[in-house]
Amino acid sequence: MNTLMDVLRHRPGWVEVKDEGEWDFYWCDVSWLRENFDHTYMDEHVRISHFRNHYELTRKNYMVKNLKRFRKQLEREAGKLEAAKCDFFPKTFEMPCEYHLFVEEFRKNPGITWIMKPVARSQGKGIFLFRRLKDIMDWRKGTAGKKLTGLEAPPARNTVNPSGSHDSRSSDDQKDEIPVENYVAQRYIENPYLIGGRKFDLRVYVLVMSYIPLRAWLYRDGFARFSNTRFTLSSIDDQYVHLTNVAVQKTSPDYHPKKGCKWMLQRFRQYLASKHGPEAVEALFSDMDNIFVRSLQSVQKVIISDKHCFELYGYDILIDQNLKPWLLEVNASPSLTASSQEDYELKTCLLEDTLHVVDMEARLTGREKRVGGFDLMWNDGPVSREEGTPDLSGMGNFVTNTHLGCINDRSNQLRQLFRSLQSQKKASS
Repeated sequence: MNTLMDVLRHRPGWVEVKDEGEWDFYWCDVSWLRENFDHTYMDEHVRISHFRNHYELTRKNYMVKNLKRFRKQLEREAGKLEAAKCDFFPKTFEMPCEYHLFVEEFRKNPGITWIMKPVARSQGKGIFLFRRLKDIMDWRKGTAGKKLTGLEAPPARNTVNPSGSHDSRSSDDQKDEIPVENYVAQRYIENPYLIGGRKFDLRVYVLVMSYIPLRAWLYRDGFARFSNTRFTLSSIDDQYVHLTNVAVQKTSPDYHPKKGCKWMLQRFRQYLASKHGPEAVEALFSDMDNIFVRSLQSVQKVIISDKHCFELYGYDILIDQNLKPWLLEVNASPSLTASSQEDYELKTCLLEDTLHVVDMEARLTGREKRVGGFDLMWNDGPVSREEGTPDLSGMGNFVTNTHLGCINDRSNQLRQLFRSLQSQKKASS
């Protein structure tokens, strides 16, 4: 069920453009962006659904590189305590270029489990777990000189421009060469929080309207994706145990599409509160807010903040037994295909609200802190739940304007919002 087409076609006053006609809004895929963005003139009001070099956050190796750099910068400017707020990603090495550093680390901690992930693939493709260096030697021999097929080739990584970002535009003599596939080797989180003995991760949606200044919205709904098989570390080759991607789980012999492998975030939050109490849950969700903001700040200076661009990111978060959240990856094109009726409703509402925030119809004032299921989390600084300008001096009573996993009464909120906007308009005219 393609939620995106349904939402776009049902939006009042919107008309689908056929072939080469002029358009105002384009929900494009990243390959279109790569080939056309630099050659497309766009009027002031035009909007497209990705930033030019989104991959600074959404390719696994660049994400880690930017986070490591940002952590160092924080340590220099604000001290170790502030830098420690970036300790939410597992120890990671880029392969093959950091192979020797990886081996050094591997030998320090014999016997622990590592996970290998291709940097530019999705849906669990190409991922494997290992504990012996021999496995990685075999992988290295297998990939040395291996070229990717044209379809799988990630954006070529060629030059680094002065701002420190990676320029994906190939120079002429490199155009025909498809790069060797890069991987990351990451310390595997061996103590995931389990529900019913099964591992899960969380999918959370963050909408970025601008990087300079940083303006980001957090969606109230999301879901936990469960593996279909009970968790154990004794079978590291079983992907149904270790990978929670729906694309992987639905190929499991005992997968039930009706039963599915998802919980909505409200249910997950209630479950945790009943087990650990509301304070522990507040602390966990506040740590997740920290992940969203710090990860966006880590790429704020390298992403090309074009006023025509916005981006809906799908964050994948894993929680361990100590209720610590870990950032696994950020997706530039989170799946908008629905796997059940509940999933369909979540994703259509998410997309409708994304379009409300993008506001092609120019109905909003720009001062809103909530639009449907989206809460404004960061607006060139933290956004407070309280009305008026918060006192940030001691940050004592400051409560962030985030409601992840809380009630999403979006229909009522939108009705009230658009009613009050209309009456404001009438009053001013």
